[in-house]
Amino acid sequence: MSAFEPILAEFRPGVTAYVQGAIGEPAGLRAALESAPEVLTDVALIGGFIPGINGFDYTSLNAAARLTVFMMSPALRPGFEAGRVAIRPLPYSQIVHALIHDAPPDLAILQVAPPDVNGLCSLGPCVDFAPLVWARAKRRIAFVNRNYPRAQRGPAVSFASIDVAVDTDETFITGEDGPVSAEQALIAGHIAALIPDGAALQTGIGGAPASALAQLADRRGLTVRSGLVTQGYRILSEAGALAPDDHHVAGVAYGSEAFVRWAADGLIFADATVTHGAAGLAATDKLFAINSALEIDLFGQANVEWRGGKLVSGLGGAPDFAGAARRSRGGRAILALPATAAGGKISRIVARLDAPTVSIPRDDTDLVVTEHGVADLRGASLDERAEALIAVAAPAFRGDLADAWREMRRGL
Repeated sequence: MSAFEPILAEFRPGVTAYVQGAIGEPAGLRAALESAPEVLTDVALIGGFIPGINGFDYTSLNAAARLTVFMMSPALRPGFEAGRVAIRPLPYSQIVHALIHDAPPDLAILQVAPPDVNGLCSLGPCVDFAPLVWARAKRRIAFVNRNYPRAQRGPAVSFASIDVAVDTDETFITGEDGPVSAEQALIAGHIAALIPDGAALQTGIGGAPASALAQLADRRGLTVRSGLVTQGYRILSEAGALAPDDHHVAGVAYGSEAFVRWAADGLIFADATVTHGAAGLAATDKLFAINSALEIDLFGQANVEWRGGKLVSGLGGAPDFAGAARRSRGGRAILALPATAAGGKISRIVARLDAPTVSIPRDDTDLVVTEHGVADLRGASLDERAEALIAVAAPAFRGDLADAWREMRRGL
């Protein structure tokens, strides 16, 4: 009998199945379903997938399957256009609410470390939604991976609570930081100048936030308060920049295998009710949230989801952290982006967003950083906002942006 047969037997028409995302997505699940795609007929999958980390559309195996996710990625585009993939455009805090209050899934499919002497299987350094779904699912499937890191301070599940366990030794999802461009290095320098000793740090996906961490090695007393952690946090730890006695909290670690194992040993891992909970974040002093945006308009409205009118990503945790950092005592919400795209042909500071939706509202846009400097929008009037944003746009576009603002202002 194939090791996958007990898993495949759990799939039948009408079943709903939650599949863990980020580095917790089990490689064995794809292999199992590829061996028998017919079991996905009329199955509804839910995935906590992250663009850039997870890159497979399960509905590509069976046109009668359906998949619901919270963020778009290139891999999901064909399924989305065919109507097999549904996008729920929620920030992490609202994903939590949905997973807690929606009807429980029939199946929860996770990756876990082998049981310890007490029979507990660590969920590893990837616990954003997993504990919430596991607690409510009607049936629980676990890929018990001998190679998966055990988070020393993080949630675990009882081996006895697993309905179907599959032993594996597969490689878990890893990644490497890409090269830092000249623009990203300049942006990182501007961001670093804003971060004081003792700050609590959150960084989102994107080259500029990750690059900024490497320039904070001379700070002291920094703490980690991030949904996602990447390899720059290890650099800070080894440089002595992280507070040694504080509680450094994250939901997911992503990077090289060595980094993920380091994070599993040294950080506290908590689910998204903790990492993205508004009250706890806003009560964190000096919370500095560093996230990316695709474009920002002269009102300070940010787009993190749309490119050329096409949905390319999702809200993620950026709105949650931006709002919390704005309310944190001594905190700041930073949005970082290169001033241009398409090799300098397109300005990412625009007169007015033409994206279908606003991802981060103007009242939660605090500091905007490009390679040309920092636009401080705190307490600024409409005119002051526009002037500050034009000043950090690429010089070639500043004249057109100023003209556009004058024209728009006459109609306000």
